[in-house]
Amino acid sequence: MQTLLIGAILCRGARRISSILRVMGLGSEKNFSKYHRVLSRDRWCGLTLSKILFGALIKCLPKSWPILIAADETLERRRGKKIKAKGVYRDAVRSSQSKVITCFGLKWECMALIVPLPWSKRAWALPFLTVLAPSKKANENAGKRHKTSIDWTCQMVKLVGRWLNHASWILLGDGAYACMDLVHTCIKTKTTLISRLRLDAQLFEFPHFEPKKLGRPQIKGARISLKAFLDDPKQRWQSSEVNWYGGKSKSIEYLTFVCLWYQAGKVPAPMRIVLVKTPDGKSVAETFFSTDVELMPTQIINYFVLRWNIEVTFEETRAHLGIETQRQWSDKAIQRSTPLLMGLYSVLTLIALKMNETKKLMAQEITSWYDKNGELTFSDIIVAVRRSIWKQKYFSKSAINDELPKIEGEYESLLLYQLALAA
Repeated sequence: MQTLLIGAILCRGARRISSILRVMGLGSEKNFSKYHRVLSRDRWCGLTLSKILFGALIKCLPKSWPILIAADETLERRRGKKIKAKGVYRDAVRSSQSKVITCFGLKWECMALIVPLPWSKRAWALPFLTVLAPSKKANENAGKRHKTSIDWTCQMVKLVGRWLNHASWILLGDGAYACMDLVHTCIKTKTTLISRLRLDAQLFEFPHFEPKKLGRPQIKGARISLKAFLDDPKQRWQSSEVNWYGGKSKSIEYLTFVCLWYQAGKVPAPMRIVLVKTPDGKSVAETFFSTDVELMPTQIINYFVLRWNIEVTFEETRAHLGIETQRQWSDKAIQRSTPLLMGLYSVLTLIALKMNETKKLMAQEITSWYDKNGELTFSDIIVAVRRSIWKQKYFSKSAINDELPKIEGEYESLLLYQLALAA
């Protein structure tokens, strides 16, 4: 596994076992099948690795920084008759509001810890737990109960709660995670859910109890219409500055109140609502909510904006770590390869943090037309780690005299191969 880990870092392009063996100088290895068996047959627990990685990431948080975990789903485009868990899903990257594009692939539920880093103005979303969500048809063929994205998220919330010894933490999700089942799961596990609601959500005032009234006590009061607030000139909108996307500040107008969210057949859930005017957006207003009614409205928006970092992580794992380039066909290898590559994103960041403690990391490529102003991107991080590995492997030996050591034979061929390798 150490060989595969280092090879996956050094490898460029597709992250396949054969490519990793070549970059590690094991192209002539006769017993190469043992490296394939690490993913397809060997016995080891991915959840244990996730727990260890999560514990290492928690130690990187500043004392004043809360435990913020972003949850989202991503699509890995894969085809093939032997891939049993695949399904047809909407491709969010290629689709637009006017046109929906679907494709075959695997759906993954991912949780990432939001961590501020010394070399970037924005916080990074570092994945630590990635779970495969098979399609409904795949579960029917396997005779298993189908779990939706919300079902998987509820299960992951309970697992992370146990890892944190039931301490309080904050879950960030987009509008797809505004579900009553997830809300009640978060309340039971002392988790704060921050997400986005529709303008026609079923919100109600708290009930007024009358001691002499017969019948069952009310569980909700009068209906609250968010659209009516927008047309009501008597409402007093508040103005404030919040942290916005791209590390910028933005002035917003908002209304906030505490109410009940109710769905038929379920217990109403108290939550704080923040209604924000968006004159330049796609809709007239946006509605954010938090299951913690004590949170400040501006803090709710600041936390929700941090959720976008997980989308950046998904894009960078595709661009730099070879997501969607794997070619495993066995069920076990498919379930292991993508979570390992997602976790590799966090492992590389942890390595870079240790390197930064010894010597401040600097961008290797600075041009007159692209000045990063001292900030580092993930491409700079992976270059720094690769540079350190290559240096230790080939340039760490000191010569007896002042002459530079020569690189000959197998090492020379391997380095030339890496330089000439097509992207």
